[in-house]
Amino acid sequence: MFFGLLFNACTESETTEPVSEEQEVEEIVQSSEMDVISASLEDFIIEVYEDQENAESRGTESSRASFPNCVTVTLVMSQNFRELTVDFAEGGCEIRGHLYQGQIVVTYQRNPAEQQVFLGYVLNDFYFDNKQVIGSNSILRDWSNNNPQFTHTVDLTVVWPNGAQASREGQIVREWIEGFGSGIFTDNVFEVTGYWDVNFVNGGTHSYESIIPLRREVTCYHFVSGSIDVERPLFGGVLDYGEGTCDNLATFTLTDGTEIDIVLN
Repeated sequence: MFFGLLFNACTESETTEPVSEEQEVEEIVQSSEMDVISASLEDFIIEVYEDQENAESRGTESSRASFPNCVTVTLVMSQNFRELTVDFAEGGCEIRGHLYQGQIVVTYQRNPAEQQVFLGYVLNDFYFDNKQVIGSNSILRDWSNNNPQFTHTVDLTVVWPNGAQASREGQIVREWIEGFGSGIFTDNVFEVTGYWDVNFVNGGTHSYESIIPLRREVTCYHFVSGSIDVERPLFGGVLDYGEGTCDNLATFTLTDGTEIDIVLN
């Protein structure tokens, strides 16, 4: 019903290639999958950084207690520079329900006296749940306020096993509102704001902007609350994740006020 209303809300111009119903559904599904990929990458890179910093603050070079045995982290230290190369075993590693394959390289300058640190990361032959993810991005960590904040400059391309491809660009800001300093990553909660675009090889485009901050609980697959403004060339609406329950339910309200209950993938 949700997808049917979206299709009926669209009309085709004389110069636009008709988009099939199957293609519309596929793009919505792919965009939802990219949400999961982006959020999971942020979680993992922040965890790698925090683990290294906590280890050094205790006077040890590194500690990998929070990662499964199939994860190998190689540390290169040079003055205050750190390079962490994360390798996943042949066949990949399952991390919080997702299969990671390939390599992630995280670099940063370490200076505990500074209020900010710039984390760069590169994905090498990296796959997430059998989808290839390509990108070289950055996360700015800022703890000048009460809660640490991470600004993720996103420029990722995802290639699905069937050859479909899409790219995401934008800026996502997450504030660490619960669990900071506990030493247990699974109790962490982030508040997420920002804007991003998703572009498909066939010319389809989705634009997103958070209008109520999204609540990201690390142990939950989807956002548990908050809402996003969604725009496409011929229709728009608001996707709302509810009031805090960890589930796969949301509502989409079209610009004409029509509200539909939906089930997220």
